Amino acid sequence: MERARSSPSRRRLLKGAALAAIPYALLPGTRAAAKVAAVDYPLAEWAPATTSNYTASNRPATYPLDYVIIHVTQATYPTTLSIFQNPQKKVSAHYVVRSADGHVAQCVREHDVAWHAGNWDYNTRSIGIEHEGWVDQPAYFTNALYEESAKLTAAICARYAIPRDRAHILGHYEVPGTDHTDPGPNWDWTRYIRLVNFA
Repeated sequence: MERARSSPSRRRLLKGAALAAIPYALLPGTRAAAKVAAVDYPLAEWAPATTSNYTASNRPATYPLDYVIIHVTQATYPTTLSIFQNPQKKVSAHYVVRSADGHVAQCVREHDVAWHAGNWDYNTRSIGIEHEGWVDQPAYFTNALYEESAKLTAAICARYAIPRDRAHILGHYEVPGTDHTDPGPNWDWTRYIRLVNFA
């Protein structure tokens, strides 16, 4: 005797309709869902550095977060991302900000230690933000770059209770023991700190 096929239950129909309404990219287990979940700053694109270029950690439990360190790449945005993805370079930063439009890429999770400061103690206690450009070419420091970077820095400061001042938002050149000069004399610190505080 053939068994009668049961019709789908109302619950299964409603569940199927609910899943159909969710964009595929956001469903658990999809590649894009992993991409969305990977960023700490919602406006950032995930562009991961190779695991050879940073130290896995569990900050702020393992190390307190006290600083945001401002860098200038001395390279283009795509070149900087490719450097961070090259395991032989042994360098990374948490974020890179593009000059033309202020687009933000996150390369290292904030709980991990990026290798950006040239000083292990400062690496462990800071978030590093690279800005596309050259220290001697102020045209790279666009309104969009300042504004979007300031929003990012403000969000980091809020998340970890870092004061929004020059004692805690440092230039790479201010890290003890460094031989770097970035962000350089063309970086407008007064404007930047004002934008961070108003963000």
